[in-house]
Amino acid sequence: MPKRLSNTDADFETAFDSLLTASREEKSDVDGVVSGIIADVKARGDEAVLEYTAKFDRLDVLAGGLAISPDEIAEAKSACDPGLLEIMQVAAARIRSYHERQMPADLRYDASEGVSLGYRWTAMKAAGLYVPGGTAALFSSVLMNAVPARVAGVERLVVTLPTPDGKTTPSMLAACSIAGVDEVYRVGGAQAIAALAYGTNTIEPVDVIVGPGNAYVASAKKQVFGDVGIDMVAGPSEVTVVADGQNDPAWIAADLLAQAEHDTSSQSILITDDSSFGDRVAESVELQVKSLGRADIAQASWEVHGAIIVIQSMEDAPALVDRIAPEHLELAVKDPEALSEKIRNAGAIFLGRYTPEAIGDYIAGPSHVLPTSGTARFSSGLSVIDFLKRTSLIGCTADGLRSIGKGAAAMAEAEDLVAHARSVSIRLNLE
Repeated sequence: MPKRLSNTDADFETAFDSLLTASREEKSDVDGVVSGIIADVKARGDEAVLEYTAKFDRLDVLAGGLAISPDEIAEAKSACDPGLLEIMQVAAARIRSYHERQMPADLRYDASEGVSLGYRWTAMKAAGLYVPGGTAALFSSVLMNAVPARVAGVERLVVTLPTPDGKTTPSMLAACSIAGVDEVYRVGGAQAIAALAYGTNTIEPVDVIVGPGNAYVASAKKQVFGDVGIDMVAGPSEVTVVADGQNDPAWIAADLLAQAEHDTSSQSILITDDSSFGDRVAESVELQVKSLGRADIAQASWEVHGAIIVIQSMEDAPALVDRIAPEHLELAVKDPEALSEKIRNAGAIFLGRYTPEAIGDYIAGPSHVLPTSGTARFSSGLSVIDFLKRTSLIGCTADGLRSIGKGAAAMAEAEDLVAHARSVSIRLNLE
């Protein structure tokens, strides 16, 4: 059974803190292993990538065979159900439309007489998109990573796709085609991140690496950051559902299980002001989980990491949610808009009883790549901004330099940076 908490219990703070701080990933130090893989790929390039691909994915190929050819992609796309392809096209269009509205505008203005300021946004030239092969082939992740990059103006999109035993799903390659991906490679794990960051004879390096993965991928992204950009270091997926007693308990149970079936380390939390409703949801979870194809995974996630938190009033919910800072937050209440305005920390908020989190996973529009493990306190979901750079623009006429230059020179002198001061005063004939 999941954890049961009530904010009226004397030990609630201790129990709630324990829930927040409990590790949901395997307690193994992968950083050292990953560091070795990265160093090996930097030193030996394709040779190292091929060895790790054979070892971890049981796939023996020559360097040229790492690339999935356009013909293979076209063949996979033709093997897909036409109805699914049509839905994927609709999803891609919705994702594109949402992210087009995120594109920031350049700015130029006259800050004072003779001084112009501004900034310009430019896209990174190449982006590496890591798509997990893991326990489920999530072709939706291709669309959610690649479409925002293309909207931002990235010229070269590279997907690394783990293919254990050489197998992948046609839908995964079809998504690459629909999203406009330029290159696809059958390589995963830390070796894929290293290849994207530093390049090999087969895979040219990129400027930014995005997309979720396992602990090895997360560690690799942390370690290559600084040599390339990254979007975030993602942990296990999670949902918090705030629901009153006016909901159908079966609906809420389905929402909790939708997250639990991702992985045994996923977390589903229900916050409700109706204790009996919480009981009915728990009962519905036990009934529904038996019918899932990934029942064992969902059951383990729910029993080990799941929680039902009973609160006295919905007024108590925002403070708890902000402490959780969940990746996904459902507000299945009478006035979700009003409640959402009181919440600061969440990767994505799903408003109302008819907005299950799964709608955001696939077709709503915003990217489903979101901050996890409490990092919504300080970070945001994937967007076009992750593929853009902002460059400041500063221009002075002679009169403009005279108007602000003396101040700059005085500040430089106060910091004992003589050359700084001189580079201004020499233009003002102050030497």
